Amino acid sequence: MSRKVLLDSNQLNIILHRLACQLVEKHTDFKETVLIGIQPRGIFLANRIEKILQEEYDLKDIKTGQLDITFYRDDFRRGEKPLEANKTRIDFIVEDKRVVFIDDVLYTGRSIRAALTAIQSFGRPREIELLSLIDRRFSRHLPIQPDYNGTQVDAINEEKVKVSWKENDGEDAVYLVSK
Repeated sequence: MSRKVLLDSNQLNIILHRLACQLVEKHTDFKETVLIGIQPRGIFLANRIEKILQEEYDLKDIKTGQLDITFYRDDFRRGEKPLEANKTRIDFIVEDKRVVFIDDVLYTGRSIRAALTAIQSFGRPREIELLSLIDRRFSRHLPIQPDYNGTQVDAINEEKVKVSWKENDGEDAVYLVSK
């Protein structure tokens, strides 16, 4: 198995700041906007974005949540082993809010489709946007595109994009992994 560095810690940091800046440009004070990290790995990106917004832009009252999509996936019962659910934490109302879904890698679009279904359990948002760190643009199965995009990666189906977060994996980096 080979591994190629796509983004190192410095490059990743620059992209995170750019994404936060784009959110501020569109949503200004975040009074009508909520950020929702998609479990499991989108929560690391959501937490980083929230921290930048708080520290760099002095936005203290940002509502951030975590959404588990396990039981909303269309491949829920198709695998050999049962999927393990993660935790949903949305302690605010999404009714008539602008929701920004945050996920680390946009691949087929099926996770986002599941998130669109899952969020309906919490109300009807006014608008839903998507922020992704990595867009694997030639692998889409559904017509879903990010509104905020860190970078695009052209990877063939046998290759995998792996995002490592310091909080979880001990380092900040993005890799292209080949079998």
